[in-house]
Amino acid sequence: MIKRIVKMTFRPDGLDTFVQEVFEQSKAQIRAFPGCRHMELLQNTGAPNVLFTFSVWDDEAALDRYRQSELFQGTWAKTKALFAEKATAWSVVVLDEPGLPHKK
Repeated sequence: MIKRIVKMTFRPDGLDTFVQEVFEQSKAQIRAFPGCRHMELLQNTGAPNVLFTFSVWDDEAALDRYRQSELFQGTWAKTKALFAEKATAWSVVVLDEPGLPHKK
């Protein structure tokens, strides 16, 4: 399982457009995409125009299938047109979490 964090900084006039017209229209489809276990939208408390998506995927292959899909391509094209700066993203794995066996 992998977790994906994407940081997006929006133009002031693009934030509401993204939330109301892009995210609201696509969130159910993204959450239902094969291999997606969880996806949420977060907002930076100190900079409201900075949002993050946090998602959990079965594996890198599932994330790659999503990133190659028409759903992602269309959603991302609408989203990046609203950016104030380039997005950054990280794919991570959990090394330590309560309740998980310790990994060496």
